Amino acid sequence: MLFFSYFKELVGKEVTVELKNDLAIRGTLHSVDQYLNIKLENTLVVDQDKYPHMLSVRNCFIRGSVVRYVLLPQDGVDIDILHDATRREARGG
Repeated sequence: MLFFSYFKELVGKEVTVELKNDLAIRGTLHSVDQYLNIKLENTLVVDQDKYPHMLSVRNCFIRGSVVRYVLLPQDGVDIDILHDATRREARGG
């Protein structure tokens, strides 16, 4: 639940999601659920030459199990909140 809580704070911000098949999609985070399924709006494919068939996609739903990593915005990372949440998680509360 640690990451779910953290990602909920990033709704409305631009993120880049890299999938396990090497496709990277940049867009505005619209929603995220407890399985870390992600819905992006206003999407752009990072490598448009490699994935030209994705140029017309503007909104997408990404299953959490296919995500390799999520690149967060520089100003969207609040280290203090992340440290506090990690400590609470480690204590079991």
